[in-house]
This record gives sequence, C-alpha cells and structure tokens, in this order.
Amino acid sequence: MGESPSGAGETITLEQRVLGKNEELADRNRAWLARRSVIAVNLMSSPGAGKTTLLERTVRDLTGRDRPVAVIEGDQETALDAERIRRAGGSVIQVNTGAGCHLDAEMVEGALTALDPDTGSLVLVENVGNLVCPALFDLGERSRVVIISVTEGTDKPLKYPYMFAVADLVIINKVDLLPYVDFDPDQCVAYARSVNPGLRVLTLSATTGVGLDAWYEWLEGRA
Repeated sequence: MGESPSGAGETITLEQRVLGKNEELADRNRAWLARRSVIAVNLMSSPGAGKTTLLERTVRDLTGRDRPVAVIEGDQETALDAERIRRAGGSVIQVNTGAGCHLDAEMVEGALTALDPDTGSLVLVENVGNLVCPALFDLGERSRVVIISVTEGTDKPLKYPYMFAVADLVIINKVDLLPYVDFDPDQCVAYARSVNPGLRVLTLSATTGVGLDAWYEWLEGRA
C-alpha cells in the first residue's frame, strides 16, 4: 500500500477547521434571520446559466407584493449584476470575493448587516458561478437552488453530483432554446434524482416568463 502524500493530514485538518468555523457562522446567520422572520435562499449555478436574469425577473415581478425582496450578489469582481438588480427595483448589496470561488457564511453575515432586510423579507443570494465550491459552504440559508440551462448539457448532475445532492430545488432554465440544442430534460431530471431522489425540479425560461409562476409558488412555500 502506498504512503499518504506528505502534508495530507495537515490539509484535511485545515479543511475541517475552515468548514467548522463556517458552520458556526452559518448557525449565527440562521438565528439572525429567524429573529427577523427573513427567509434566505441560496442560488447556485455555473456561469451563464441565467441566475441574474432570473433574479431580475423575480425582483420585478414580486416587488410590491406582501413579502419584500432583497438580493445579495456574489461575484469575484465588478458590481454589474448588482446594478441590474437595482434597475429592476430591488434592494441589493454586492459582495466581491476576489480570487475566491464561493460565498461563505462570514461574507453573508456582513452582507446581511449592510443590507438590513425588513422583517419578513425574502433574501435571494446569488452565489459565485461555480458548481463545486458553493456546495460545501452553508450560509445559514433556508433553501438551496441549483440552476442549470439547456445549453450546458444533459449530464451536469453526474459530473457535479455533490451540488445536486445538497439542493432542495433544481431549475432547468432557458427552455425556450430547447429546439436549438441537444438537451434531454427528462434524462437530466433522472440523473439529478439518481443522486438526490427527493429533488424537486422546475423547468422555465427567465427570458420569456414560461414556468415562472411555479417558481414564485415555490418561493412562497419557503415561509
């Protein structure tokens, strides 16, 4: 049997410490949100899946209803997505991670303090575009949503199983493009449920609005 790589034990210990500290902060965020009856939903995807377009549409459609909507925007650089949400009428705070590939609980804690959402709000967190790292970091959110688009390939759930295993909902976006791409929605759903049997799946187009009512109903059910 081969020897373990030098430093492997130290690496695992460091990872455990980082994740352990994040869990403590996530629990603190959860308590903070609960005291204010705020529901936080963590949106994760690869770049280009349509998270920001879906958020724009969601903010525009839900603003003025019973529950206020606010957004935490996570990106490595720029405030471009936050500006899009602001133009849609949403309350938003930008978090830039620099070289970091995900949001963590400490970043979200600072964002929540700065955002100061109203009691009873829905806070939508747009995580950094990445189907690996964001799955590891609890933010204190109520639910996790994974968004994939029909342009990405049917086998995404098999290539990134942990992301789909931790999800509460999968959204298959850009269904208006189905006639022009090689994507099998039924097979994609089967792959996703092979790693997470109880997974809820919605199909929609954030651009055309098809299927958005089911998304809004799901969000209403988070309360």
